[in-house]
Amino acid sequence: MRRHLQQHRGRARRSVIAAAAALSVVAGVAGAAPVAGATTPAGPRLSLIAASGSVTIDRWEGEPGIYLDLGTYVTADGAPLEFRVTRKSYKDPVVAEQIIRDGTKTTKAKTKTRVLPEGLVKDFTGLPDFLRVTLTDAAGTKVLERMETFCPNNASGRVRPDAPATSKYPESCPTNPFTLGSVWGIENGWATNTNLGYYAEPVDVPAGEYTAQVEVTKPYRDLFGMPEEQRTLKLTVRERSWDEGEGRGVAGAADGAGAGAAGAAGAGKAAAGGTDHSAHGAQSAHGAHSTHGSHSAHSGAALPGFMVNSQGHAYHEGRGADAPAPPAHPHALAAGPTGAAGASGAAGAARAGVPGDGPGRTDGSRIAPALTANAKRPTGRASVPDVPKPDLRALPAWDISVTDGEDGDVPGKDYLAFSANVWNAGPAPLVVDGFRTPGKDLMDAYQYFYDAKGTQVGYSPAGTMEWDARVGHEHWHFTDFASYRLLRADQKEIVRSEKEAFCLANTDAIDYTVKNANWHPNNTDLSTACGIESSISVREVLDVGSGDTYTQYRPGQSFDITDLPNGTYYIEVIANPENRLYETSLTNNVALREVVLSGTPGAREVTVPPHDLIDAP
Repeated sequence: MRRHLQQHRGRARRSVIAAAAALSVVAGVAGAAPVAGATTPAGPRLSLIAASGSVTIDRWEGEPGIYLDLGTYVTADGAPLEFRVTRKSYKDPVVAEQIIRDGTKTTKAKTKTRVLPEGLVKDFTGLPDFLRVTLTDAAGTKVLERMETFCPNNASGRVRPDAPATSKYPESCPTNPFTLGSVWGIENGWATNTNLGYYAEPVDVPAGEYTAQVEVTKPYRDLFGMPEEQRTLKLTVRERSWDEGEGRGVAGAADGAGAGAAGAAGAGKAAAGGTDHSAHGAQSAHGAHSTHGSHSAHSGAALPGFMVNSQGHAYHEGRGADAPAPPAHPHALAAGPTGAAGASGAAGAARAGVPGDGPGRTDGSRIAPALTANAKRPTGRASVPDVPKPDLRALPAWDISVTDGEDGDVPGKDYLAFSANVWNAGPAPLVVDGFRTPGKDLMDAYQYFYDAKGTQVGYSPAGTMEWDARVGHEHWHFTDFASYRLLRADQKEIVRSEKEAFCLANTDAIDYTVKNANWHPNNTDLSTACGIESSISVREVLDVGSGDTYTQYRPGQSFDITDLPNGTYYIEVIANPENRLYETSLTNNVALREVVLSGTPGAREVTVPPHDLIDAP
């Protein structure tokens, strides 16, 4: 599955929603707190709500369309809406199971499960064909009708003051093609935005006035016992020109309330001090050195920090992933605690480019806090105690294509580029600290071990960390974390990638159903995980359930296939290639992906057969 990245400026300047009554609308529709003594129904009561009766979306010149962020939400009341989505292996289909929790704060919750109809959920991106969206123009002519996927983990906020202050569920739905398990949910008393931001396809509608109707489709209404209801609102599409100037305040980079995923992306850039840090991370939009998204671009453009190769393939300098959409800034909270008053509360934060949580509000787009290494390097005798350890596993390569090289490669040659991920199946996180001797260019790296209570009980030397000064990197890399090789059909090595040093970050949620999986890892972005040139210590973590994706598009990382004969080859991804790290198992550190080369020099082509049921070239 490929996702398409839109030009950053187009996303960041999309829409401003007319949300003057947002809070009152949401509160009124969601209802008050449950009446004392009332019987709690089995499972949640779900409802579709609209934060406002009217929405304005800007269509910027040169863009292929607009994103229909209409400010509609699904609410859960009486109990959380929760799903466990898994597959046994890549040979097995995805199975989605609803977890139904019944009970109150004063009654011990009872849990039961039910499996969703076979074939309804096909991947981990959400509930397909959940919504039907219809647009009619001022003359009453239908100009659009389409079905949309709903990710329960999308941008969310609470709609009752007695609802839990935070949501326990992950902050987005995985889109890595090799995801194995996920958890989706809407917390009791919360509402989740139905719009997927720039991961939805843009809609090509001209400027004008429209009536938008949004409804949950009948299969899901029947499945969840939802009422048959439509939300109708007025949509104004405005034509905008870049000639209006770059400094547009609210209509510029903020567009906070209605900018969808772009609001969170802008927050990451602001939080990073204006550097080229955009939305990154498997779980949410965080300040980052590389946006984890998919790798093709509309109109030959991409997000800041991305490049576009001759095939129109957008990629980041050495890093990237097919990550889920960053959570949007919820319309339900756009007006802030003082209603629609200018720059106060959540709206003020969004207009400043810094959405975030605060008293009585949660906007679902969190900026990851920086990780801090131990105060000093470990002393005493190194030891590897008998405690839980990480289990690093390699995923098969994907996002495979032939390029003619990037800046720094040899012109006129053919290169095989790809994405690769190493993830941690647990049951313990991989924690590595690097400590620098003043004046030295390397850090000494140490792996830490923890007991069941989280107390550090041992450590082991784990090689080094090195500063990578190249543009697009500029952070500390942990050496020998993974390696990549191209093998012949007989699986003998023929080409090796130069990439073996990495900054570890939890970019992709691979399996959040494994034991001790952390649904809210901290270091989901490079800006908080990898340090700066003057750092004297760095902590890098790969948490349980998450993986770290790198795209091999930088010079020396992709495979030079210019002189290779046509035929079958294998991309080999190896985790912990030098066995420097202690793991639960070393038997699952290698993954292979078959590729078939054809064509002629200068016009080489690659065919990628499916990997069992995964047809993701």
